[in-house]
Amino acid sequence: MSGGVDSSVTAALLKQQGYDVVGVVMETWSGEFLPIKSDSRACYGPGENEDVEDARSVAQSLGIPLHILDLRAEYRSEVLDYFCHEYSSGRTPNPCIRCNRRIKFDALIKKAEGIGIQFDYVATGHYARVQYDKNQRRYLLKRATDLRIDQSYFLACLSQEQLSRCLFPVGNYTKEEVRGMAARFGLTVGNKPKSRDFIAGGYSPVVRASAQPGLILDRQGNILGKHCGIPFYTVGQRRGLGISGKLPLYVTAIDPEKNAIIVGSKEEVYGNELLASELNWIAMEKLEGRIQVKAKIRYLHKEAEATITPLDEGRVHVKFREPQMAITPGQAVVFYKGDTVIGGGTIETFVANRIKEVLSNRVYRRV
Repeated sequence: MSGGVDSSVTAALLKQQGYDVVGVVMETWSGEFLPIKSDSRACYGPGENEDVEDARSVAQSLGIPLHILDLRAEYRSEVLDYFCHEYSSGRTPNPCIRCNRRIKFDALIKKAEGIGIQFDYVATGHYARVQYDKNQRRYLLKRATDLRIDQSYFLACLSQEQLSRCLFPVGNYTKEEVRGMAARFGLTVGNKPKSRDFIAGGYSPVVRASAQPGLILDRQGNILGKHCGIPFYTVGQRRGLGISGKLPLYVTAIDPEKNAIIVGSKEEVYGNELLASELNWIAMEKLEGRIQVKAKIRYLHKEAEATITPLDEGRVHVKFREPQMAITPGQAVVFYKGDTVIGGGTIETFVANRIKEVLSNRVYRRV
């Protein structure tokens, strides 16, 4: 239970259906100083105290026990450290997927079992659905009924064992219906805004402290300006570069070895191929051959028709029918057939490597 409307309605629905419900809250914020204030809600930050109290209020209203589980150390090592390392390496991480895989559906469950909580299922307020396919003998992850708020992208990392114990009750409803149910259940969190940021105030202090200024280059190795640290940039970014050209400039790649940001035209941001590693297959045991899917390279990205081909070392090659904007290393690519999640992995691209090869043999020139 996060103290938000989705997990609160989840608890209420399950109790109404006759389940014996026990609420658990993850305590993740370490109390560290966050240098920039933010008006928007975040998963990590001082707002956690308010969320815990909201969850406590909901649990009391529903008459269910609530446990506050300290996962600060696990969250630090598995999510925050990963977040900092990825950005410092010139990649753009997805902390929500990492948290689901390592914390919510792993460390949290182990900690709950460790204090003696007995349970058959783990229920969350994610907008997705799980179905068991008798023919395939596999648990399938499905999109939510309301595609506008579908969160299956963030759950494509879950294993068969994890999915076998998952319940996503709100996945069959729209957000408006969930807020309406909160009111009917008498829950005070019905109009509580959704968390929009990962860390309150933006990047963590560790990332900010490690950021070092460097050069902004074009594809030919010409120096166009200086950047304030590669953690503050991502592929496809246009705003905040501090440089100008005849045409708008976008980040096309990041070279952490040279601490360089490479920019180019909008056309150079597009690509129709990528490599993906760290694959997790849900609708199949493994990818045996080339298949046609729809692939999504970011949560808010519209999925596009693509062909995926298995490679060695558990990787896949993904080729899109049409070029996609800002294929970003570190982000997740998720594969769909209809409303079923086939699987997903972490994006690796040739683009950054090609640019790196070009720059490695050049002397930077100021223009």
